[in-house]
Amino acid sequence: MAEHTLTDLAADIYTAADRVGRELVGMIPAVTFNSGSEAAAKGDTVRAAFAPSVSPTTLTPAMTIPEGTGQTVANKTMTLSTMETVEIPWTGEGIKSVNNGAGYETIYGNMIAQAFRAHVNAIEGDLVVAARAAASRAYGTAATTPFGTANDYTDASNVLRILKDNGAGAFDNQLVINTTSGANFLGKQSAVNAAGTDSMLRQGVLLDLAGMPVRESGQLGTHTAGTAASATTDNAGYAVGATTITLASAGTGTILAGDVITFAGDTNKYVVVTGDADVSGGGTIVLQEPGLRVAMSAATKAITVVATHSDNLAFARSAVELAMRPPADPLGGDAAEDMMVVQDPHSGLAFSISVYKGRKKAMIAVDALYGVKAWKPEHIALLLG
Repeated sequence: MAEHTLTDLAADIYTAADRVGRELVGMIPAVTFNSGSEAAAKGDTVRAAFAPSVSPTTLTPAMTIPEGTGQTVANKTMTLSTMETVEIPWTGEGIKSVNNGAGYETIYGNMIAQAFRAHVNAIEGDLVVAARAAASRAYGTAATTPFGTANDYTDASNVLRILKDNGAGAFDNQLVINTTSGANFLGKQSAVNAAGTDSMLRQGVLLDLAGMPVRESGQLGTHTAGTAASATTDNAGYAVGATTITLASAGTGTILAGDVITFAGDTNKYVVVTGDADVSGGGTIVLQEPGLRVAMSAATKAITVVATHSDNLAFARSAVELAMRPPADPLGGDAAEDMMVVQDPHSGLAFSISVYKGRKKAMIAVDALYGVKAWKPEHIALLLG
């Protein structure tokens, strides 16, 4: 079986990677990507620096240089926490049998493609979960698919407004939508005179709206809302930016982490980080940063839980990161007879491919080591559907 080494099959491996990189994956190309061919260990840390906010002070002319105000640069960390493999075993008899039909080379290439697909889908799903859990606020109507009105992009512009209001800026923001929203987008927003280009109509390429590329993902899901009814805040009153809200002992049911809620007198839709298992007993809920946009007067405010809905995600690229490395081998290597790192030219994902040989049997392993992190909740928002 010496002819079935990675060097000889490299063309098949790269072809498989090329195919997977073109599939329906919207989050991976939209986030900050930290990748490389150097090996790493599970549990290794990736660190990011965060400069503090500052306020200008009065400039006073003087003959001496002022000391200046010291600043503390904080850091946050993410971990390469997920190490997974897809193993493809072959026996000599199996190769002999398939060569009488479709052929080992053809089937092998498809199996490599499936291995990449499995890894990519898992990574895409983890990015969706991380970004969804960190979302700050929401726009849209539950159970109403966005982009339902022809030539109307206000669903995108309003969720982009949340990012801008939260300080994300006007550039390098991303919108990743599910396939149902994508169907509306392609079907109702693809007229050449409305879109300004025929790329979407002729090629199925989603547009860049005001500097916010629109992509589709097959991994976006549905959030099942809590059951709270007639719940209210207490009467303490809360300032703009407050995130912890105390409840009165009123109403019934639950407010869940991930719920989208509104308060009477405030049209903003806030995402809950920490919920309450029984609102009738009071307690507290925690909103995602940056907290309240409208001050709450010292009176109880009715809380409405937005109904079960599907999610679409808008975010600044820098708000979400994917870090990926090939898994490290022990000193002197492991039992692999051949190994190579394959970096998908489209998504940039780096996979470690190894071949192991036993008695009348060989195994090809496709390995991935990665971690995901939502760094800045203020720069992530939901578009409901």
